Amino acid sequence: MISFEKKRKEAKKKWDLLKSSKIPIIYVGTASCGKAAGALEVLKSIGNTLKKNRLKAKTVRVGCMGPCYLEPLMDITLPGRPRISYANVTPEKVKKIIESYLIKDDPQAHFAVGHFGDENFEFTDGIPRFFDLPMLKPQVRVVLRNCGFIDPEEIDHYLANEGYSGVINAFRMGPEKVIAEVKEAGLRGRGGAGFPTYRKWEICRSSTSKMKYMICNADEGDPGAFMNRSLIEGDPHSVLEGMLIAAYAIGASHGYIYIRAEYPLAIARLKKALDQMKEYGLLGKNIQNSGFDFDITIKEGAGAFVCGEETALIGSIEGKRGMPRSRPPFPAVSGLHGMPTIINNVETLGTLPNILRNGSTWYKQYGTQGNYGTKTFSLVGNVRRSGLIEVPLGMTLRQIIFDIGGGSRKPFKAVQTGGPSGGCLSEEFLDTPIDYESLAA
Repeated sequence: MISFEKKRKEAKKKWDLLKSSKIPIIYVGTASCGKAAGALEVLKSIGNTLKKNRLKAKTVRVGCMGPCYLEPLMDITLPGRPRISYANVTPEKVKKIIESYLIKDDPQAHFAVGHFGDENFEFTDGIPRFFDLPMLKPQVRVVLRNCGFIDPEEIDHYLANEGYSGVINAFRMGPEKVIAEVKEAGLRGRGGAGFPTYRKWEICRSSTSKMKYMICNADEGDPGAFMNRSLIEGDPHSVLEGMLIAAYAIGASHGYIYIRAEYPLAIARLKKALDQMKEYGLLGKNIQNSGFDFDITIKEGAGAFVCGEETALIGSIEGKRGMPRSRPPFPAVSGLHGMPTIINNVETLGTLPNILRNGSTWYKQYGTQGNYGTKTFSLVGNVRRSGLIEVPLGMTLRQIIFDIGGGSRKPFKAVQTGGPSGGCLSEEFLDTPIDYESLAA
């Protein structure tokens, strides 16, 4: 069996070959938002145009970059040139862009929205840097760092970008030090309540029960919310690595991903990612010679909104009606099948590899006192620039809606935060910081 570090070296070699390709690389966003906007037709047009003109190019399917209002997105990298992003492409635009850029060296700047070169690079055609666009410049990509850049169905792409480094560090540290690092980072649950992640872990870890469970809550039921779906579709291994870290910390031997059946693409990518993990020795017995055994089962939910509540979710996994249970006892003491159980949501788990890879001090550079790190949001409704965003905690609603989202096309009335369980805030509350205490007030 090839060692894990050798697999990582091979993955990095493949990644370097891709980045230094001697032929053009064409990236297409194929998350659900891209597909809904026509990404599959774009892919077909790319294939037909390349074939017709006898052109060689490699096509890479990636996840959602964030600005869904620009979908379908097609990016092109020519050898020795920065990647250029083209927005709202159609099959007709695809033909014109490819024939102009790949044959005549004309990048069709009027179709381009940005390039991915460094700060010192300037296109003579006046194409701006992609991450200098108004929607993207205020953002910080921690959880979403790989989305739009890697093929989510290629574990080697994840490995080449420091994937599974966090869990390897966790194995070296030991469970107690992992919990201490998460405590020091100040990570709070990203599902809404903001309960300190380490506290639940400590309770579960201290249990003498021989069987413990780890559950990923991917039952994203709020209307208009797609943060969890987009992360799973664009970078499934980050969530699964987070599950490994959490399970190792609490001593769980089995995990469940509870995800609604309305997310077929996310489910398909999770299934493929789990198969790849088994192939690479990242699931099963004695994972990477750590003495840690762990496996994961996908449980598809029927779409009941109430099953987003953790005790109702547990009941659904047990084959019962999804009904909330009275607490205490809390799931960390008595959860699935009466055993100690930890439920963390997708974003919380997707954050963990970054903390274990880079350290708590690095993580705490983002956010504010007591509200460290970043938070993803679905920016939808009557707003000019809709999509998925990730910002440091502490940013105000005004900054998100107007600076990032571009404001509304009509006079502002209210913003709904937190879905049906949240509330509507009128204009006088727009300078409210996005953190757990301010919104609760």
